[in-house]
Amino acid sequence: MSARSALALAVEPPEQALAEDFKRAMRRLTSTVSIIATGAEGERSGMVATAVSSLCTEPPSLLICINRTASLYQPLLANQRFSVNLLDATQSRLVGIFAGQLKGSARFEHGDWQACDDLPYLCDAQATLFCSVDARLSYATHEVIVGRVEKSRVNERISPLLWQDGKPAQSCELIH
Repeated sequence: MSARSALALAVEPPEQALAEDFKRAMRRLTSTVSIIATGAEGERSGMVATAVSSLCTEPPSLLICINRTASLYQPLLANQRFSVNLLDATQSRLVGIFAGQLKGSARFEHGDWQACDDLPYLCDAQATLFCSVDARLSYATHEVIVGRVEKSRVNERISPLLWQDGKPAQSCELIH
């Protein structure tokens, strides 16, 4: 162990060091950027998320993880329905807007948002999954929500906006 590492361990509580190492490790987990949205016209709420994962195909379902202090949390629970909009690489400007630069319905003034069965969705997203809340699990500061997919929209172009090392990124096809 280097002197610097020993000093860091001596100064930082072990839990804090583990939390920092965990954050550094997660920066290496590249994920598609999504906007989770809920609410009817005038009462829309949305947030950027990378904690979205497919769960199973029978029934079609996914997982989302939301901090219980997020502005989307209470409206999502009240509505029991939400959309997951998988962003295209050209939509990186929406990340800051839905990550807190703007609040509430003002976020939806940016991008081509429409409604389907009273749920907001981003028309030019790579894909949109319309879900109902099927189950919930509370863990620490977050709620893990199982969304049962009721409907989906898929655009033909595949060019996901990715989040890697705390920054937007793009994918490229590997040639074998």
